[in-house]
Amino acid sequence: MNLRDLRYIVAVADFGHFGRAADACNVSQPTLSGQIRKLEEELGLAIFERVGHTVRPTAPGEQILAHARRALAAAEDIVSVAESARDPLAGPLHLGVIPTLGPYLMPYALPAAQSALRSLRLVLVEDLTVRLIELVTAGKLDAAIIASDPETPALKAETLFDEDFWLVLGQANALAARNRITIADIDAQSLLLLTDGHCLRDQALELCGPPKNAGEAIADMRATSLKTLLHMAAAGYGMTLIPALALKQEQPLPGGLVARHLSGTKARRRVRLIFRPSHPRRAALAALSKLIRASVRDVLENANEAAA
Repeated sequence: MNLRDLRYIVAVADFGHFGRAADACNVSQPTLSGQIRKLEEELGLAIFERVGHTVRPTAPGEQILAHARRALAAAEDIVSVAESARDPLAGPLHLGVIPTLGPYLMPYALPAAQSALRSLRLVLVEDLTVRLIELVTAGKLDAAIIASDPETPALKAETLFDEDFWLVLGQANALAARNRITIADIDAQSLLLLTDGHCLRDQALELCGPPKNAGEAIADMRATSLKTLLHMAAAGYGMTLIPALALKQEQPLPGGLVARHLSGTKARRRVRLIFRPSHPRRAALAALSKLIRASVRDVLENANEAAA
């Protein structure tokens, strides 16, 4: 058994196909299949079940694959340790970010990183929170920026900043004329939400509660982006919550929409950087965290002052 064999079985599991896995590993299919067969003989069990063109892990294979992914991540860490010893800030750093942050945080963070961390090359992956947690845990990403607690001891979370929610609604709505709006004032029936899987959807439901009659809720018209929610609100389908950085980037709001700050300390989300506690490039992650905080500090402070 060696790392090459582990890479082969992980590739087959990821692609669900021996041919595509072989292409990804830059070897012929007979070579890859032969090595996996030898590994199965060495272990005395089948890692994969082959049914026609379908390939899926067996029950013991699933456990073996979990260990294989951790072993490969540890091997990558060894390489990173060596690179970090030469220059902790040099080389690529694979960073995940959730869709409700990526388009709004990166316009501030990327130019700052390009200027201050010139030897660090950020490789960005945008995905949903659950998937990013999986990728960081498996070592496929060095870190990720999310807006919820990862709730796993396998990862460490470092707070980057807190971001207030704003209520976006049409000018004709009675709430638009009020100086002070609380969460209790929001009609959950009219609240437009992102589709399942987005942490912002879960946070909105946690703050405002579910609609009393989910079958009649306007919020059942779910979107996959904040921009789509804004256009739905502009068309008169309801109101929505939007974080401060997104509000800044989406100005001017479409269709005469207005934004109103929400009173109360709970009307915000905490943005975190998550990574494996054993990650060898902690200096690079620390530098990135410091840079991100500094890059958005003025934007968030100005938003709070405008709301005061």
